[in-house]
Amino acid sequence: MSSPHNKSAAVAAALADLDAGRTPDRTTLRDAVRALLSDLARAAPGRAVEVRVPPYGAIQCCAGPRHTRGTPPNVVEMPPETWLRLATGRMSWSAAVAEGLVQTSGNRADISPFLPV
Repeated sequence: MSSPHNKSAAVAAALADLDAGRTPDRTTLRDAVRALLSDLARAAPGRAVEVRVPPYGAIQCCAGPRHTRGTPPNVVEMPPETWLRLATGRMSWSAAVAEGLVQTSGNRADISPFLPV
């Protein structure tokens, strides 16, 4: 497993690539997404909402009714680049939703109170 330093380095490298108009390499993007998802899980403990960033990761977070089987009732899904921007405060939740970059379902799927992580 990579150290926290490597994870923060991955986030910085991925953001630098995005800022320069480049697509981050797959490993860097994966490590950055997973690091920021872990940060969200720590900031919003619980199992009421599933946050999916395919193909790199998914977590359950937020207090509320616990989901255990089948498709969760509260799901947030987005591309990796959108997640990086949301999690680091480079894009607002409302802008991402308005632009159709985030798909949500369920009445607890608004994770904006926990962003940026």
